[in-house]
Amino acid sequence: MPDQKPEQKGDAGAGPGSYRRALSGQGVAASDIIAFVLSLLWLAVFGWLFARAGGGGGAAQTAMVLVAVVLPVALIWLAALAFRTTRMLREEARRLHEALEAMREAHAHQAQAAHTNPIVEKRLDEIAEAARNAEQAMAKFVSIREAAVASPAAAPTAPASPAEVATGVGLAEQPGLALGTPPEAAAAPVSTADMIKALNFPDGPEDTEGFRALRRALGDHQVSRIVRAAQDVLTLLSQDGIYMDDLKPDRARPELWRRFAQGERGRTMAGLGGVRDRSSLALSASRMRKDTIFRDAAHHFMRQFDKTLAEFEKTASDADLVALAETRTARAFMLLGRVAGVFD
Repeated sequence: MPDQKPEQKGDAGAGPGSYRRALSGQGVAASDIIAFVLSLLWLAVFGWLFARAGGGGGAAQTAMVLVAVVLPVALIWLAALAFRTTRMLREEARRLHEALEAMREAHAHQAQAAHTNPIVEKRLDEIAEAARNAEQAMAKFVSIREAAVASPAAAPTAPASPAEVATGVGLAEQPGLALGTPPEAAAAPVSTADMIKALNFPDGPEDTEGFRALRRALGDHQVSRIVRAAQDVLTLLSQDGIYMDDLKPDRARPELWRRFAQGERGRTMAGLGGVRDRSSLALSASRMRKDTIFRDAAHHFMRQFDKTLAEFEKTASDADLVALAETRTARAFMLLGRVAGVFD
């Protein structure tokens, strides 16, 4: 673009002065030659006619002769000048049009660059922030999980000496081995309220109740599957700038959730796909087609949600189903289910 500025400036600066310079610097044009030839031809014809007529006469006749000679010549040169002026105006208009087009294109490129850079930078900042939040959440979940597993563990004891083994001293202090008893069997079952809070995930670092419910859910073998599957899907969706808090899906009746949990499918379940955000649907559908990792994670998540909902519905009240539908996990299921055609 910088190499075009001198030409644009020269064209754009073509005003009346440049027009006069162009008129004076054009030299002899074809219209001038034609006008000169016609003038000579007219003078020759008129002179021949005047000579044959014998000349003479009074002042009035002389004036009429001068008018008859000069007027056609003046008209010829006026026509030539008008033709030349018209041609110059057309050329000047063409130059001005080209200059304006060049200036308009340069302005459009500058405006596009000015608008594109902030959008790209904002998009990159959102992706980086989402990745940082996901990493922080993962680190917090892992630390909570490790703390929950490590807290009931007993401190390591020193091995018994050969003398103690022979005499049996110290054997009573050694803990017994609970073989065949998985940790999940001793854990308390997750309550309905904690399960709903865990599926909604903590709202922030200060949400102690949310982390407590999440810790309990991760300690349950069955519930931890849907929690981890939902966590993977929400992280992948955030990479495209899709956040469940931004979605405002239409509410479905509790009996519709019950019928879906009991295995009913088809268009009668369309009310569950209440997500109407076109941008989120388009981005999710595009990534579902192109990204195999995202597609596998989405299908795994929907299967786990379907199984969890089937078990949850057996003991859940209508209020519990409504609360579950408001969680971030349920909104992700509505979005991906509509993209995958689950409610068709």
